Formats: sequence, C-alpha cells, structure tokens
Amino acid sequence: MKAFIFDLNGTIIDDMNFHVEAWSQLLNGELNAGMDYDAVKSQMYGKNSELLVRVFGPDYFTDEQMQELSIKKETLYQAIYKPHLKLIAGLSDFLQKSYELGIPMAVGSAAIMFNIDFILDNLGIRKYFGALVSADNVQVSKPDPETFTKAAAILGVNAPDCIVFEDAPKGVETAKNAGMKVVVILSSLHTEEEFETFDNIICFIKSYDELAPASLLA
Repeated sequence: MKAFIFDLNGTIIDDMNFHVEAWSQLLNGELNAGMDYDAVKSQMYGKNSELLVRVFGPDYFTDEQMQELSIKKETLYQAIYKPHLKLIAGLSDFLQKSYELGIPMAVGSAAIMFNIDFILDNLGIRKYFGALVSADNVQVSKPDPETFTKAAAILGVNAPDCIVFEDAPKGVETAKNAGMKVVVILSSLHTEEEFETFDNIICFIKSYDELAPASLLA
C-alpha cells in the first residue's frame, strides 16, 4: 500500500514568505541579529530552537527562552498570515480524491504542533490525515529522516512505499535519507535548479491540479 506524507509550509500552504517575515521581525527587532532577508531565508529549516542555535550559538539562550521565542515567533506568523490562509491550488480536490482511494496520509513537518493545528483546523482538513508528526515529536529535525519514518510507522506503511510532498531541498534530502520518493511543489522560495543534485524526485508541480493521486500508485 502506498501512503502520502505532506510537509506543511510551502507544500500544503504557500506561506514561507510569511515565516521569513515573522523571523525577520523577531531576529532583527527584539534580538538585534542584523540579518537581511536572504540571510534569514537561508536559515529556514529545522526546529525553531535549531535555527536560534545556528544564529546565536549553542549557549546563548536557555531551553525555556528558546521555547518562549518559538511561541512568540509563531504567534506573530499566525497574525501576519491568517488573512491570506488558503490551500495551495488543487490540493483540496487532491486530498479528497486520495481519501476516496483509501490512501493513508500524514503530515510530517518541522513546524510545532501549535502551527499544524492552526492550519488543519482553520482550513478544515484534519480528517484527511491519519498521522501528524511535528517538531515536538522528534529528537532531531530535518534532514534527519525521523520525521518521515515516524509518520510511516504510525500509518503502518513501509518507508519505501511512502511518497513525500515537499517544497524545499532540505525536505527532499530528508525523504532521500528515509528511502522515500518525492513530489516537489515549486513554491515562492525555491526553483527547480536548487534540486538538481537529488535522484529521488518523481516530478515537479506548481499546483496539485497538475497531478492525479491515482497516477502515483503504480
């Protein structure tokens, strides 16, 4: 049996620019990091705590401070993004058709569950997913494969039988580390050229209107 595992940001919703904006405001406002847009964008992977360690070093914040900053950043992101909240084009039909075909589906994201709940509940798509794996559920975030292998285990599907939907090179690397193939959604932050070193990509799409779930089951 095949299963589908969806990243969240840039894959279910095209919101990565809003995350960059929220991080930019926090890093350059309260935290005085002095980072331009591209510098912030380059750090947009993994857990929030991992990003803070990459930028400031391992001993700059306590765990409690990083947790507080993580919630502050996500609260800021949600306020900025909520008026623009919508699924990537074609995904509503894609999810419904996959559901009708009986394909197990999961969300496997480096986002915290606070954000996954925000997206799934505001868009009314929670019913489609039999597993939710967030940054809160893994020891090490992407590109470590745990996010995707844990989702596969919860669904009861072997890792090589999972197809991952991702928008970022780090996510494709994560899938490769898990032994999984990938459909890449070309969102607002990445171009096809950034993925040329990977050999586990099935195809590139700009919207889910370009792809039928049944075509991935062979």
